[in-house]
Amino acid sequence: MSKKPNIIIVMTDQQRADLRKGCGYAWDTMPFLDQWAQGGVDFARGYTPNPTCMPARVSMFTGRYSQSHRVRTNHNAKDALYTRDLLDVLKENGYVTALCGKNHSHRPPEDFDFHETCGHLGDEGEVNTTEEEIAFAQYLKDTKHMEMHTPAPGGVCVQHPYRNVSSALRFMDGVGKGQPFFAWVSFAEPHNPYQVPEPYFDMFPPESLPTPVGGINDLAGKGERFVWLRKVWEEILGPDIENRIARARSNYHGMLRLIDDQFKRLIEGLRERGLEENTIVIFLSDHGDFVGEYGLIRKGPDLPDILCHIPFIWRGPGIAAKGRVKEGYTGIVDILPTICEMIGADQPFGCQGKSILPLLAGGEAPMEEFSCAYAESGFGGLYWNGQDELDLVTEGASKNMVTFDCLNTWTQCGQVRALWEDGYHIQLDMMGNGYLYDTEKDPAELQNLWENPDYAEKKTEMLAKLASAMMRATDNLPVPHYRYRTKVHPKGYWKQEFAAKDPGVDMW
Repeated sequence: MSKKPNIIIVMTDQQRADLRKGCGYAWDTMPFLDQWAQGGVDFARGYTPNPTCMPARVSMFTGRYSQSHRVRTNHNAKDALYTRDLLDVLKENGYVTALCGKNHSHRPPEDFDFHETCGHLGDEGEVNTTEEEIAFAQYLKDTKHMEMHTPAPGGVCVQHPYRNVSSALRFMDGVGKGQPFFAWVSFAEPHNPYQVPEPYFDMFPPESLPTPVGGINDLAGKGERFVWLRKVWEEILGPDIENRIARARSNYHGMLRLIDDQFKRLIEGLRERGLEENTIVIFLSDHGDFVGEYGLIRKGPDLPDILCHIPFIWRGPGIAAKGRVKEGYTGIVDILPTICEMIGADQPFGCQGKSILPLLAGGEAPMEEFSCAYAESGFGGLYWNGQDELDLVTEGASKNMVTFDCLNTWTQCGQVRALWEDGYHIQLDMMGNGYLYDTEKDPAELQNLWENPDYAEKKTEMLAKLASAMMRATDNLPVPHYRYRTKVHPKGYWKQEFAAKDPGVDMW
């Protein structure tokens, strides 16, 4: 690629992978995205390395797993550990950079050349000047992150996705001719508060949506933290919990369509400016959402497929028009090394992802390098339980049992690891509690095969592969301080050898 391509990363917040017609879902929630994806590569097996906002976003920028970059919760930005990240690489290569939307990463907005930010509640970086914007900001604060049962005020133009796209288009118009640009267009939706304006509010009526998979009777099989989370939601949402979850589910679907329309507006803006042919666009989410499955909403415990499986679509110059592909497990940690190869930059030392350019380009690819996906969760220590003298209000997870932060001491404690390979998903915690699912036959993950004798051999095989993935995710930082050299593949591969002229890289 003689001329460095422009790069746009469109990230939604808390969008699970399966609620699109292009993925086999009954409702047509994102028709433009489905059509647009046909001109690129729509990975059916895209995964987040951690189903938590900040850890996942830091992984995107650093290409490192959360146990290595040290940002294991939403409160550890200052602990980020890496050598160089995506922003460093792009600036070193002459890119002008922009943040348009939600940040929640280790890099402050001021590190970008252009930034217009937002959060979830209307007062987290937004500049609200019109009466409609000010009223909408107050409305968002008044939601207390809950689901809303009437259409949001102000129409589409006050919604964050609309404003984020407007920011991105303004940024592009200000970039110097011939200078490559990078824009992180980061939507804070469909994350709660579950709200959406007309006409989207009535687009997917609660009673017409498919019945959620699983239910409260299935929670015991998912583990104690799932049972605990449902009990908390019953207390927070009250006796009308089922109707409230159904409304949240409906609003979530409506917001997907609103996002789809704004993504279309972004792509059309690229075309109108003559930029599309030299712009790589990546569409993904940081993690998923229960959206009513198992009688739950939002996120929280462990590493279920529904929270870790994300949309992951690439389109642009040098990328084949493959459409939906099932071959290869990919994900957020692979973004940095892939972009490095695309623009001819060295992969930063300590990066743990791998370049997926062979999967994107359409030629032969070393598929053994993309045979699995790995994820982590937990900030350490023991599990908190009902015997501990700790409650949601004093811990700060709730205000007067009216609001609730599903990412809290209880759902994030301990250590959990998971691996997906060949249609199977294995999860193991630090106490030896395990889960094994056949995600092809049981996509809802309701049948734990851990103790099933018919799957004993598969469990042993998957445990070995999980252990191997955990060792590969062990940090190379800090490097030995005397004599030893760390050998790393320039594309992040493990099974492919490379020329002896580059025997390894040692940064320190």
